[in-house]
Amino acid sequence: MSAIKDWKAYSEALRGRGKELGQLHPEIVKGFVALNNGAAKTTHLDAKMRELIAIAVAITTRCEGCMDAHVRKAMVAGATKEEIAETAGVAIALNAGAAFTYALHVLDRADEG
Repeated sequence: MSAIKDWKAYSEALRGRGKELGQLHPEIVKGFVALNNGAAKTTHLDAKMRELIAIAVAITTRCEGCMDAHVRKAMVAGATKEEIAETAGVAIALNAGAAFTYALHVLDRADEG
């Protein structure tokens, strides 16, 4: 089903390329890590909820590396496959909602001739 046949190999390769980018442009990686660490420090959301939200965002932004990382982190935080599936359902509905909204813009444009 997935274009990625071996998620572990994919994840390792991604981390390797991330290290390479860190050597080539350390400040951008440092900033990304700081942003990530800041987002991980929440008062009202627990780790599992934060990771489920991240999965939904990863789906809607089509970020395979994000999907990999946040599914792993969600499972470590106690998320079940069923919870991950429901999270995917929210992302699917949100994408459908965005398409629906853009379809209304198309109608607006058609009204202008």
